[in-house]
Amino acid sequence: GFSSGRVLDAGCGPADIPIRFARRYPSCHVTAVDASQPMIKLAEQAVSQAGLNDRITLRCERFDDVPGANVFDAVLSNSLLHHLPNPLQFWNKLRQLVKPGAPVLVMDLLRPDSPEEAQAIVDRYAAGAPAILRRDFFNSLMAAFTEDEITTQLARLNLTRLLIDVIDDRHWVVGGTIY
Repeated sequence: GFSSGRVLDAGCGPADIPIRFARRYPSCHVTAVDASQPMIKLAEQAVSQAGLNDRITLRCERFDDVPGANVFDAVLSNSLLHHLPNPLQFWNKLRQLVKPGAPVLVMDLLRPDSPEEAQAIVDRYAAGAPAILRRDFFNSLMAAFTEDEITTQLARLNLTRLLIDVIDDRHWVVGGTIY
């Protein structure tokens, strides 16, 4: 299982999740991928400080370009999907990379029903943040998907063992196994 296997974190950012995961599952190895060089630089510092260089491999590359098939025992992804040009390609790539029966956990933002509602969410959770961060948050919310859209994406690729759960007013989680 994933607790002793190879785990992929797609869109790892500054590596918060890989570090937490590696600490919790001391016999797993995490490959953490992000297309942003500045993020990978931050991740390298964090992983090094955590003393986990031997258990977390960082790669600056696009998720689409990650090589291999049936290589990972589990996949995690947080807030990557809304950045990608083609969501179906994301789910397809996910299926290609994991071993049959692998657990998958994908989380992202939930698109509100209107720009006004998006602005209300920004005001609720990022009131004191710098203007540029508030704008990024708003744009990300508007670029994100609705629950119905994610359900349709999964159905189109026949990933019906993956279930979506809306966990709060601005996030959804898809979890389950891929066969």
